[in-house]
Amino acid sequence: MTRDEARALDDADPLAAMRDRFALPSDVIYLDGNSLGPLTHASRAAVADCAERQWGDRLIRSWNEGWIDAPVRLGAKLAPLLGAAAHEVIVGDTTSANLFKALVAALRLDPARRVVVSELGNFPTDLHIAEGAVACVPGAELRAVPRADLEAALGDDTAVLMLTHVHYKTAERFDLGPWTARAHAAGALMLWDLSHSVGAVPLALDDAHADLAVGCTYKYLNGGPGAPAFLYVADRWQHRLESPLSGWMGHAEPFAFTDRYRPAPGMKRWLVGTPPMLSMAALEPALDLWAEVDQAAVASKGAALFDILLAAGEAASLPCITPTDPAARGSHISFRHPHAYALAQALIERGVIGDFRDPDILRFGLTPLYLSHEDAWRAGELLRQTVAAEPWLGPRFATRLAVT
Repeated sequence: MTRDEARALDDADPLAAMRDRFALPSDVIYLDGNSLGPLTHASRAAVADCAERQWGDRLIRSWNEGWIDAPVRLGAKLAPLLGAAAHEVIVGDTTSANLFKALVAALRLDPARRVVVSELGNFPTDLHIAEGAVACVPGAELRAVPRADLEAALGDDTAVLMLTHVHYKTAERFDLGPWTARAHAAGALMLWDLSHSVGAVPLALDDAHADLAVGCTYKYLNGGPGAPAFLYVADRWQHRLESPLSGWMGHAEPFAFTDRYRPAPGMKRWLVGTPPMLSMAALEPALDLWAEVDQAAVASKGAALFDILLAAGEAASLPCITPTDPAARGSHISFRHPHAYALAQALIERGVIGDFRDPDILRFGLTPLYLSHEDAWRAGELLRQTVAAEPWLGPRFATRLAVT
């Protein structure tokens, strides 16, 4: 593709106007929105209002002026992106905390089923949390197997199959419906981690008959660093599953201040502590933006951006480890290189921000709301030039920073 061809695609792009909603540095091509989405102008204004007016002026009165309802309200705004009903999603806590809650609840459902099945090479914190969850339920265990062995690992003892929908390294995507059906055929619940999926690919949790799902909001949803996560519980399970973290915000009457815990009905029972309102304030307008977005256009543009970067990687002789079929992947592209970390740092110095994953993966997020086709073309040219010029061989690029 030529630069003029990329510009022609931008001229016809139905999402092009969305770029103006983001506070993007003019000297950067940002290809790391799969790790941290950029700031929206609306979020900046909302955080200022929350701090200066709602907190600074209204003080504690703000809890009755919208704060206390934020987890439910934001959950309802997020639900369409998940293919879920508004009453099936709540926003709060972290992905790890929500995953722990969901796993322990699933393990406690049937005493004859005490196994969590998952994939070796899953996002590490998911496996770490699963280790902690099974340790809290007598007789429970984690059975992590290679992807090819997942179906065979399901059995009469399986309580829940926990999978990350889009793999954080390769971007390989599981098919929601068929894998949920496999879990159900074994009598198990299906729990999805959608952290690398929501806002990147179309989702239909209810149509797939999923049981549980978790995910973060600071990647493709642009909610801000450490933004609150979400939890989905299918309607049919909301009266049977109970959170193991019985915090006061999950109580049926939190301000009755009773000694004994009584879970709230519906999704409110999954809340734990006080909502972090400055973070909620940043997230809400970022979610509002998605009400204007056609998910089919996101998927189509993401595929086009992928093709541009794939061609550049091939020209630079970088092996691509991401599936080339759009239906089989998320919205990032990953290449292997023996000096991937140093190469990533050299690209950042040249204004192309991607990231690195051990041991040898160079990863670029393809975020259609604010990334143009010309951006992808320019990034591809700089990638090809940087690989060829070998500036990454310089010693200053080899020193690992704390966050890679």
